[in-house]
Amino acid sequence: MSLQQKLTGTGIAIVTPFTSNGDFDWATLENLINFWIDNKIEYLVVAGTTGESATLTREEEQELFNFAKEKVAGRAGLVAGIGGNDTREVVHAFQTMQLDGYDAILSVAPYYNKPGQEGLYQHYKTIDTVAPLPIIMYNVPGRTGQSISAETTVRIAKDCKNIIATKEASGSFDQFNYIMKHKPAEFMLISGDDPIAFPMIALGARGVISVVANAYPKEFGDMIRLCLEGKFAEALPLHLKFTDIITSLFAEGSPAGVKQYLQEMGLCTINARLPVVPVSDAHAAKIKSLMATV
Repeated sequence: MSLQQKLTGTGIAIVTPFTSNGDFDWATLENLINFWIDNKIEYLVVAGTTGESATLTREEEQELFNFAKEKVAGRAGLVAGIGGNDTREVVHAFQTMQLDGYDAILSVAPYYNKPGQEGLYQHYKTIDTVAPLPIIMYNVPGRTGQSISAETTVRIAKDCKNIIATKEASGSFDQFNYIMKHKPAEFMLISGDDPIAFPMIALGARGVISVVANAYPKEFGDMIRLCLEGKFAEALPLHLKFTDIITSLFAEGSPAGVKQYLQEMGLCTINARLPVVPVSDAHAAKIKSLMATV
């Protein structure tokens, strides 16, 4: 199976379970990994945004990478989340972290610094030269404060041999259209937004890196697979079933929303690291009512 095939379909930006004192809850993570794989997910993204990477040290990320590799044991694809806003530090992480058993790295655009397009290009060009694995770039301007333009994305795709895909969470179909029209043939567009994965696949995206699939891996994964087969009429009811649920995931911050769903399912606690806090009682009640519709 080629890497493009392995990364086609539904990847989950997995949550990181914590105990009440903020330590890793390893037993829960193992159970979740088995739950996701048993429900036919294509790959897992470890220590991404939904995994609360902003409050993880590099040493903790390495612990998660090692544990996930051991428990997945080749049953699904694995992507390591390694990004940052200090290019030198990201280079150091690429050069020193142990990533045996992983298929790719998801590396978010530099945040907070708000570099211009040339700075974004130079960041990815620099990490491309030291990449131990293929890289999926990640454009999420709602979190980083700056969007990688479509033109810069295509420039990176053409100039950086190790950057094989972009996870696009800009929400701009002008951007998606340009990327699809001008990108190299093998460069992959991956949806970073659950609510628009359906139309993005119609445009040519190869799948999604999902938040909602933490809680609904089979149902959401089935919808994505139907879209990839061109069966959009069959996929549409599933897509519409999840629109309100997806909105609720982010209404009071992520991953607080999806952890509430997982707690209601008996799969994970709502424990998170500050500044993430659990959803309000009112929103928890709304989530419980939405779950009854699926």
